[in-house]
Amino acid sequence: MQIIPVIDLKDGIVVHAVRGNRTAYQPIHHASCLTSDSDIDAVLAGFLTLYPFKRFYIADLDAITGKGNHQALIDVMLLAHPDIEFWLDSGSQLSEIRDGARNMKWVIGTESQQAAPCPTRHDFILSLDYKNDLPADHAGWLKHSQYWPERLIVMTLNRVGSNSGPDFAKLQALQQKYPQKQWIAAGGIRHQQDLTDLKNAGMQAALVATALHNGSINLPAIQNH
Repeated sequence: MQIIPVIDLKDGIVVHAVRGNRTAYQPIHHASCLTSDSDIDAVLAGFLTLYPFKRFYIADLDAITGKGNHQALIDVMLLAHPDIEFWLDSGSQLSEIRDGARNMKWVIGTESQQAAPCPTRHDFILSLDYKNDLPADHAGWLKHSQYWPERLIVMTLNRVGSNSGPDFAKLQALQQKYPQKQWIAAGGIRHQQDLTDLKNAGMQAALVATALHNGSINLPAIQNH
């Protein structure tokens, strides 16, 4: 199972996401053993010093909340690391996605969508978002699986950074109902045992931030998966 590090951007720096309470997020270096700085370059370097990850997930929280964006920073990073694939969630509507950098993939979050799902020629990853274990979906995306792409993230926002463990019940229910999809777990992942349990539950990948920064998931744990 693939481990995909998460970079949450807010107000020009990388922050520590906890339970989806975005107004209270603090600079990541206060909670990290990988970096002493919350600058995006320093955080990325810290992750790559731990392990040569080939894929990262970026959440542009300013863009998601309508308070600007970090596109200039992201564009520089895309150019500087052409051999790394970056998944970007910037709160975009499905209708807004366009052809971009070769090493960038669009993430479309259900919490951000204002229009119902429809066919598109563009490749994207769909994030099925949940807040307080309830669907964050205003446009019917969770009801129209015929429009879902191949890869789907199950994002349980209230478990992010919580050290409470993944929502195994929800993950297993979705995987069993749609076994042909590639499922990616996000939220609450604590340690190697969680990774093993997620793999056994049929997850293809896991989005991880806190457990990498605090050392709970270390190099041996990464290599074992």
